[in-house]
Amino acid sequence: MKISVLQENLAHGLSIVSRAVSPRSTLPVLANILVATDDGRLRLSATNLEMGITCWIGAKIEEEGSTTVPARTFTDLVSTIPPAKTDISLHEPTQTLNIKSGSLNTDIKCIDAQEFPPMPTLLMEEGIEINVADFKEIIKQVVFAASHDEARPILTGVLLTVEDNILTLAAADGFRLSVRKAQLSSSVPAPVKAVIPARALSELARISNDGSEVISMALPPERGQVIFRTKDIELSSQLIEGTFPDYQQIIPKDFQSRTILSTASFLKSCKQAEIFAREGSLIAQVNIRPGPEENSPGEVEISGQSEETGSSQAVMDATIDGEDIIIAFNVRYLREVLDVIGTPNVALETSKPTSPGVIRPVGNDNFLHVIMPMHLGN
Repeated sequence: MKISVLQENLAHGLSIVSRAVSPRSTLPVLANILVATDDGRLRLSATNLEMGITCWIGAKIEEEGSTTVPARTFTDLVSTIPPAKTDISLHEPTQTLNIKSGSLNTDIKCIDAQEFPPMPTLLMEEGIEINVADFKEIIKQVVFAASHDEARPILTGVLLTVEDNILTLAAADGFRLSVRKAQLSSSVPAPVKAVIPARALSELARISNDGSEVISMALPPERGQVIFRTKDIELSSQLIEGTFPDYQQIIPKDFQSRTILSTASFLKSCKQAEIFAREGSLIAQVNIRPGPEENSPGEVEISGQSEETGSSQAVMDATIDGEDIIIAFNVRYLREVLDVIGTPNVALETSKPTSPGVIRPVGNDNFLHVIMPMHLGN
């Protein structure tokens, strides 16, 4: 292998794939990044056997070849090279990679590419196509609600379903539920259902470029995997086996009170309450008070307190349809959902202090978030 590549392109590619490198593995090759020539470009790949990431970057190929390079050594070295042309060559008998750039002349000991696990590939025409920017927003509105508790692996994933031309993502951790729907440009021939690790979707959102390009998604049934592909990046992940809970049963069918608030004001009030509530049980009390007359403006008070540091109360104007109620929520959960709502106003639907609340963006029926109440005590 003999190639020339720009340092900034190489550094960018390494920053993408290094997230899939296995930090602790009994297989030394999993701590390496596969570097291979591929159809006039340079292909970088890394995998931890659960998730794999491949990135293609532009390069001048003089001789074809491949090897695997220790990820940390290679990444740290490339970050020290000034932006310029970097010449890379492989001495195959000793699996030594030589890197030259300016005054730098370095040799890195590598492992033969034959020992690297095979990476799944997706032909672009095989997949379900989704706009990149839309899919990143969909992921952002759902993954934060997935559980981090490995005791229930199914809840560490996101349920993805596609029926006709409707894509739905849902995540729950036992205390909250996020559901986001989106319309695809074309229908699928057969319904699709899979539970994808939340971490894999988070990485996909992080590494995908914004813009008008599309992501192709395929779920080869015999592999138990999902593969996402853009023009320059491919991410594959093992699916989570098991049955995702029937989340439709969690969503309240009706409500006693519907409160419409400014999203920005609600978020700011929650952040202020969290400063004090985080010292205790993260409880924020939400006091919804309708106006004295029908159709007159009401108000909502958000309060958080700590025996050690003090308390915070913030009062906001609101449009309230229904009865007054005092209900408590985990303030961090409130903040996290308000962080991903893009509409100017948000609706909070409540029934009683012991029933779940539902948060919806006003003017957007594609997203809803269910949040379980907390016990207020006395």
